[in-house]
Amino acid sequence: MREYLLVFLVAASVTYLLTVVAREIALRTGAVAAVRDRDVHAEPIPYLGGLAMLGGLVAAYVVARELPFLSRGGEEVLRPAGVVLVAGALICFVGVLDDIFDLDALTKFGGQVLAAGLMAALGVQYVFFPGPGGTFFSLDATQGGLLTVLVVVATVNAVNFVDGLDGLAAGVVGVGAVAFFAFCYQLANVNGQSLAITGAILSVALAGACTGFIPHNFHPARLFMGDSGSMLIGLVLSASAITLTGQFPAGDLSQGAGGSEASLLPTLLPILLPVSILVVPLVDLVLAVVRRTRAGRSPFAPDKLHLHHRLLEIGHSHRRAVLIMWSWAALFGFGTVLVSLATGPRMWALLGTMVAATLAATFLLPVVRGVPMLDEDDTPAPEDAAGPLPG
Repeated sequence: MREYLLVFLVAASVTYLLTVVAREIALRTGAVAAVRDRDVHAEPIPYLGGLAMLGGLVAAYVVARELPFLSRGGEEVLRPAGVVLVAGALICFVGVLDDIFDLDALTKFGGQVLAAGLMAALGVQYVFFPGPGGTFFSLDATQGGLLTVLVVVATVNAVNFVDGLDGLAAGVVGVGAVAFFAFCYQLANVNGQSLAITGAILSVALAGACTGFIPHNFHPARLFMGDSGSMLIGLVLSASAITLTGQFPAGDLSQGAGGSEASLLPTLLPILLPVSILVVPLVDLVLAVVRRTRAGRSPFAPDKLHLHHRLLEIGHSHRRAVLIMWSWAALFGFGTVLVSLATGPRMWALLGTMVAATLAATFLLPVVRGVPMLDEDDTPAPEDAAGPLPG
């Protein structure tokens, strides 16, 4: 655990420091978010935060290779993590081009598919799929690759979609990464496997990178991650789950707390976890597509009806809306992990407490406050309820 903590701290520290460099590069290259009618920031904000996050992930990986315990797993553990970072660098490069030159949606989609396909071609892909009655379907390279590309591209776009308020995407993905690290660590412990796992290394490094970026990105943001960051962390989040199916036998993934047979949920978690963590932005994505197409508009046409806008409308401030969406991500992420690995009344009591606390923070807090409470850095300008921030 101490080595994982060191990996986390390295990723956080390097990301935090490189953010200053990324901001300077963004200013010099013109990668700046201009103020638009639908935005809430009142002055141009630089993009390219993804470059700092990529640097933090790479630094964490380099350190992990040199640590005695984590390096004990050899190339079977470290090589897949390196492959994910290569694919992450590719998708980050596509995002940098978009942040500077504003690529069209089809070109970005092609870059996402290319990065996910490269990862699958280099061996990081799903290798089995659970079936009814405890059976498992072995996937060949083509089937596993197609499922991998589908999950990665969906996760990347979901993260990109939730990147609408300062600190929102980094916090949601960071919370999800911590939840998945807890799942990997406990799953290995329950099954008597080595605690040096690719998924755990990637998820703890991702959590560190998000943590290091948030101080620069929390409202009022000094830097946006841009597509270079949102697509990068979306890919690494989904990839950390995908690597699990290549390093654990299918039977081990079906073991619950204490080694007892649990439901199908643990086996499905490598596919369900990115969905569960991002269920709020995914619902937002589906609603937006339906809303826009019913109005005869493009699904990619921006509007001011996202879930984070609704939170602002019911009385939450910018920062509080972000914290509440972090809490929803924690509820779904840690809730899924909790149900997968634990059983009994304590588990249900803890889950019920989490649900009650999240619902109360979402719906009762504005009523108790009576009126929207502005943070000290908020201003009552009309832009405050205008639309999403690309941060």
